[in-house]
Amino acid sequence: MISTAAFALLASATLACEDLRMAPGGMVVEVTDGDTVVLNDGRKIRMIGTQAPKLPLGRDDFETWPLAPEAQKVLSDLVLNRHVRLGFGGEEIDRHERVLAHVFVETDEGEVWTQLFMVSAGLARVYSFPDNRQCLEPLFAAEARARADRLGIWANPYYSVRAADRPGELLDRVGHYELVEGRVLLADRSGSRIFLNFGRFWKEDFTAVIEAPALRLFETAGLDPLVLEGALVRIRGWVDDRDGPRIEITHPEQIEVLATR
Repeated sequence: MISTAAFALLASATLACEDLRMAPGGMVVEVTDGDTVVLNDGRKIRMIGTQAPKLPLGRDDFETWPLAPEAQKVLSDLVLNRHVRLGFGGEEIDRHERVLAHVFVETDEGEVWTQLFMVSAGLARVYSFPDNRQCLEPLFAAEARARADRLGIWANPYYSVRAADRPGELLDRVGHYELVEGRVLLADRSGSRIFLNFGRFWKEDFTAVIEAPALRLFETAGLDPLVLEGALVRIRGWVDDRDGPRIEITHPEQIEVLATR
């Protein structure tokens, strides 16, 4: 059980997200899993910016991810039957009609930013979208601390950071959301795409692919992915298999630069 008192400093978290559009929420009447809650007016809130371990939730042949029940319980202890405020920093409704929001809950110790709480506890990873990129910096910092302290999911091999130079192991994780670390051997543009290659055999080794829409976001942010050649980076995203394991980069925050050379 995690005490909210230990996270009292999160009462000032709104300042870290001052660009959000704040709106009334309501009372949480149901906690679906570690990143989704239901309000008393019927709205289902997807806690944007994070991904907690997943539960089947009625899906056939879906295996419960490790620590999913624990994440649901910790979030329930924090928010169930309490009033929340909502903060919006991008798209507000997804294709499942869920509200996409940062959730701030009133507790006896003050207002707590639930996303930061769950990431700090090691019960969620940072998970962003090209149309929802607000408030990520404090979440990344909290995730790094939780990972260093091996809290929650970070003590479980299921969530280990993968090595880019082990493509065979990455192929075993196709269809999974992964964090992958390695040094970019070659950064190369081909037509409207940029490829970050982590091995000499591009049809077999791990690759990160940046398509044209994402490149426009990099350009707007003043970032050039080609300078990443030789850099040690951490890539996060869904692993697929197209000429070896790869992750498609849809926005800059999927790449963390750990060392430039």
